[in-house]
Amino acid sequence: MFPKFSDLINYLFGSHFDLPIQTYGFFLTLGFLTGGFVLRAELKRKEKEGLLVKRVLALHSRETNSWFGIIPGIILSSTIGWKLFGVIFSYREFASNPQHFIFSGKGSVEALLIIAVVSLAYHLYTWFSARKNEDVVVEEIIHPYQNTWNLMIVAIVAALIGSKIFDVFDNFSDFINDPVRSLFSFSGLTFYGGFIVTVIVLMQYVKLIKLDWRHVIDSSAPVIMIGYAVGRLGCHFSGDGCWGIINTLSQPHWLAWIPDWLWASDFPHNVANLGIPISDCHGQHCRVLSEPVFPTSLYESIISFISFGILWFNRTRIKAPVVLFGLFMVLNGFERFFIEKIRINNKYNLLGIQLTQAEIISAFLILIGIAVMTYFSKRYKKEMSTNTP
Repeated sequence: MFPKFSDLINYLFGSHFDLPIQTYGFFLTLGFLTGGFVLRAELKRKEKEGLLVKRVLALHSRETNSWFGIIPGIILSSTIGWKLFGVIFSYREFASNPQHFIFSGKGSVEALLIIAVVSLAYHLYTWFSARKNEDVVVEEIIHPYQNTWNLMIVAIVAALIGSKIFDVFDNFSDFINDPVRSLFSFSGLTFYGGFIVTVIVLMQYVKLIKLDWRHVIDSSAPVIMIGYAVGRLGCHFSGDGCWGIINTLSQPHWLAWIPDWLWASDFPHNVANLGIPISDCHGQHCRVLSEPVFPTSLYESIISFISFGILWFNRTRIKAPVVLFGLFMVLNGFERFFIEKIRINNKYNLLGIQLTQAEIISAFLILIGIAVMTYFSKRYKKEMSTNTP
């Protein structure tokens, strides 16, 4: 496995780079960017088809941001500069353990002060300049696709918060033992927790920016699926512990055409540092699983890429709004429900049946998805029949 992205590059090309980029983080970022471009394309298409409309805002030239908005921006930019320049000046320490450095109190105080002073001076200059000018009303047109990255940022923040909340519930004893590590660790990001919170938050944000939530949520269906598929590759290649149960079964003859590591893997040098020590290995990640397991994160990625293809193929064929999102819920629910049968997770006793948190949520997701598809299909047909002369 490849804890750092440079480990993967070195393995493929025989090089000797040491980049401070975690493999898991790289694939999460790649998933975020890929999803963003897919969302932008879908929002453009829906505006072209007249399903989403642009907004026209009347802006006053003398209007400036309030200090309630400016001050948090100054604090954020100064904090980022403090940590970023701290990384530059202490690169070796950062490269050896990026996560520890990021959440430590280390950084460049000089950079923090300089950025804060420059930012404050700039906003004061802008504020006084605006007051001297004549007030002119200017119209600004905002197309739906121009909200793409705002939507993506809101989604990723909501997803991180939601995934951590659900992970705490799923691993409450670990949280009690070490709450700080549990909250700030990049491991234990529960997809369904992030999904539920993101949907709730985005519904409110879409209302705020005055877009039709039905078409935005349909646009998000392939976005979430492709992001999930790419993100699961990060889980697999880093070996973050999201693997399956022990698999010592012989590979079936009818699957002889697939590589051995696709049937079972022992995840050497996994980033989770689980398993037994690897002899003659030096570094932070020198462990391998004592017995091979199902590489379930890779299975999920493959199935999700196929599901993305199904959603992408049907996105222009399904006319009833929200139905595509219902299809996404059904596809993802089935995938996750059955993959949980060979995946390691905590189990709950529900009416005498042992189920994982993901199995429970995915079962509800399938039912809700079917209900959504049925309801909005009937509603669309009724609207079309009513509008037909």
